[in-house]
Amino acid sequence: MLKKSLIALAVGGFGIGMTEFVMMGILPDVAKDLSVTIPQAGHFISAYALGVVIGAPILVGIAGNYSPKKILLALMAAFTIFNGLSVFAGSYGFMLISRLLSGLPHGAYFGVGAVVASRLAEKGKAASAVAVMFSGLTVANVIGIPLGTYVGHTISWRYTFMIVVAIGLLTMVSIYFWLPKIEKSTPIPITHALKIFKRTELWLILAITGIGTGGFFCWYSYITPLLTDVSGFADGMVIFILMLAGLGMTFGNILGGKLADRVSPIKATAFLLTAMALCLLTIFFIAPVQWMMLTMVFVTGAFAFATAPSIQMLMIKSAKESEMLASSVNQAAFNIANALGAFLGGLPIAAGYGYTSPELVGAGLAVCGVGFSLSVILLRKKRKKAGYYRLQQA
Repeated sequence: MLKKSLIALAVGGFGIGMTEFVMMGILPDVAKDLSVTIPQAGHFISAYALGVVIGAPILVGIAGNYSPKKILLALMAAFTIFNGLSVFAGSYGFMLISRLLSGLPHGAYFGVGAVVASRLAEKGKAASAVAVMFSGLTVANVIGIPLGTYVGHTISWRYTFMIVVAIGLLTMVSIYFWLPKIEKSTPIPITHALKIFKRTELWLILAITGIGTGGFFCWYSYITPLLTDVSGFADGMVIFILMLAGLGMTFGNILGGKLADRVSPIKATAFLLTAMALCLLTIFFIAPVQWMMLTMVFVTGAFAFATAPSIQMLMIKSAKESEMLASSVNQAAFNIANALGAFLGGLPIAAGYGYTSPELVGAGLAVCGVGFSLSVILLRKKRKKAGYYRLQQA
C-alpha cells in the first residue's frame, strides 16, 4: 500500500509535469491570443526550462536551513502563485516572465522531494519510493497534458493554467496533512556544500543526465511529424499515441525504481541507457510500420523514464552531505538534456535527412551516457583499490 506522504509528493509532480509539457500542446492558442508568432510563443517553453536551471541550485541553497516539509510547502506555494500569473498574462513580456518564474521551483521540488522520498522509504526500497514521486510526472503525460490541451483548444488556455493552480493548492494541502515532520539536516555553510562540485564523479553523473538522457528528447521532441509523415498516422491519432507513450513512461518509472533497488543504481543506469539506445535505433528502421511503431512508442517511453529514479538515487548517494543541492542540480541537468536533445535532434532534420534522423543522434547521446556510466564504475573501482592499498600499508 502506498504511503500518503509519497502520494502527496506525486501530486506535486503531476502539476509540475503538466505545466512543463502542456505548453507544447496549447502553443498555437497562446500565440493567437497574445498576437505573437508560433516561434515567439516557443520562447515560453525555453523560459520555463531556463527557470528550472536557475532555480534548482539557488532555491535549495537559500532554503538549506529549513526543514524539508517547509521547503516543499514554500516551493509549491511559489509554483501556484507563478502559474497563477500566467492566467492573467496579456502580453508576450508578461507571459515570458511568468513562465520563467514558474520554472524556478521545478528542479528544487523534485530534488528535495527525491531526498524526502528516499528517507521515508522502507529499507532497501529507496529508489522505488523516488519512482512513486516521479510517477506524478509520468501520469501527467497520460491524463494531465491531454486534458490541459483539450481545455486549451475548446475553452481557453487560461483555464488550463487554472487547473494547474488548483493542483498546486491540492499539493500544498496534501503535503501539510500527509507529509510527516522530517528533521532538517545539520546546516552546513554554502561554501562547504559547493565543494561537491570538485568531485569528478558528480560531474560524470551530471553528464549522464545532461547528455545521456538527451537521447530520449531527440526522439520525443519530433515525435508528432515522425508519426504523421513517416508512420502515416492521422493527426487525430497523435494525442492517443502520446498517451500510450505516457503509459510506457509510467510503467518504466516504477520498473526502474525496482531495478535500482535490486542492483546498484549505476549498473541499472548503464543497462537502461543501453536499452534506450537500441530502442531508438529500432525506431529508425521500423518507423513506417504502424503496429511496430506503436509497440516501440510504449517500450521507448518505458526505458527512457526508467532511468529517472536510478539516476536520482545515484546522485543522492554520491553527495550524502549535500543531498538536496546535488539532487536539485541533477533536475536542472534533465532540463539541459531536454534542450540539448531538441537542438541536436533538429540539426539533421534541418539538413534534409528526414524525421527518422533524430533517432540516430539520440542513440549516440544515449551511448555517451553509457560511457559516462562505465566511467563512474571504473572510478569507484579505482578508489576502492586505492583504499585497499592504503589499508595494507597501514
